[in-house]
Amino acid sequence: MLPTSSPQIHRNGSMNTRDAVRHTAGAKRYKYLRRLLHFRQMDFEFAMWQMLYLFTSPQKVYRNFQYRKQTKDQWARDDPAFLVLLSVWLCVSTVGFGLVLEMGFVETLKLLLWVVFIDCIGVGLLISTLMWFVTNKYLQKHPSRDYDVEWGYAFDVHLNAFYPLLVILHFLQLFFINHVVVINSDWFLGYFVGNTLWLIAIGYYIYITFLGYNALPFLKNTVVLLYPFALLGLLYVLSISLGWNFTKGLCWFYKHRVQ
Repeated sequence: MLPTSSPQIHRNGSMNTRDAVRHTAGAKRYKYLRRLLHFRQMDFEFAMWQMLYLFTSPQKVYRNFQYRKQTKDQWARDDPAFLVLLSVWLCVSTVGFGLVLEMGFVETLKLLLWVVFIDCIGVGLLISTLMWFVTNKYLQKHPSRDYDVEWGYAFDVHLNAFYPLLVILHFLQLFFINHVVVINSDWFLGYFVGNTLWLIAIGYYIYITFLGYNALPFLKNTVVLLYPFALLGLLYVLSISLGWNFTKGLCWFYKHRVQ
């Protein structure tokens, strides 16, 4: 067997100083950021496997998170390969949006910067911090410093949930905006197909977020994270009944915020 290293635990249940420093959030963050500069150390094949299973069987993805906790003493990813591939998807799909909406080079570049730094990173940091606070404050079975939701894990859950939403709304939807059904229009079939894509995308986000926190054994009542499905269903019915077109609104928003 290959030699393995594990934190040495004293009789009083605490790690020695060297191991404690190695397992601090700062040390883990430094290791993660350092690997961003070493592409050869990233496991892109495994990251692509995770992206596939986020659509077909997201439970399998979180089983790997549990395995990482057992072997590396952390829930959050230590390999930035998933983040890198997600960034590539984000850039390619945003450029596709620029082409479909007939934007110029400068407008497409502005849209790309906005989507990356505001929609993905900014909103992601906000949602992750909110979920990190709520789960640690209200959903812990027995509040303790030894068992808490890592902020990095909360961010990973957001990235997992964001990926299917990105593919559906920023890639698959592109083929329908001006072709096939033309969802960027006011006729019924257009906004029915478009709003249904939004329903599926946001539904994926809610469900994968729930699975992420439900996988943590020290949390309770995680089923409350599924409650937004009721509001989502109601909003979908209202949008179809009143003729709201979410995709048309998104296209208008994208065009006007880069001008």
